[in-house]
Amino acid sequence: MKILLIEDDREAATYLMQALDEAGHVAHHAADGETGFAMASGMDYDVLIIDRMLPRRDGISIIESLRAEDNRTPVLILSALGEVEDRVTGLRSGGDDYLAKPYAFSELLARVEVLARRASPAEAASVFQVGELTLDRLSREVTRGEQKISLQPREYRLLEFLMKYSGQVVTRTMLLENVWDYHFDPQTNVIDVHMSRLRAKIDRGHKTSLLQTIRGAGYMIRA
Repeated sequence: MKILLIEDDREAATYLMQALDEAGHVAHHAADGETGFAMASGMDYDVLIIDRMLPRRDGISIIESLRAEDNRTPVLILSALGEVEDRVTGLRSGGDDYLAKPYAFSELLARVEVLARRASPAEAASVFQVGELTLDRLSREVTRGEQKISLQPREYRLLEFLMKYSGQVVTRTMLLENVWDYHFDPQTNVIDVHMSRLRAKIDRGHKTSLLQTIRGAGYMIRA
């Protein structure tokens, strides 16, 4: 599971990040509201954990803005404010669950897993299609027209991510973080090599090229 934690308390954030990592999840951290909103808007996460009281931008404002953008990523709100009216405000802003501080990590993890399970069925059952190229996320089968395309695991993840954002520019940073789980640029041509292999498999023998390189920006897949 890929999780974004927006928490300004350094000690609490360090503890949570380590605990989530030990539980087998990929966790990213933002220490203020503006950075957190930018990360939640620009990257794909399974669950957002958002502290209510944050510098630069409060948690309620972040959630309201995400929902206004039609971002449906499940949100668990953390807050020292635990009264009924506080919880109601958080849930009405678009939060999916509310956990008052102090809390036990086991409870937080259980709540995060429940939120992810609620969101996953429709996500898992979806089929991505760009022109005559189809990717079935249940069977992991990829076809273009009548032709079945065999992909390596990394090529499949790469294509899945590109098709999820079809018609939009996908940057190298987005690919490194979401396909390779790198949080730094390894300064290699790993993306170029995989992109070349993927392009050969999905575009070779077809009049129309679906996978495009956007010079100076990244890549895009579109019909």
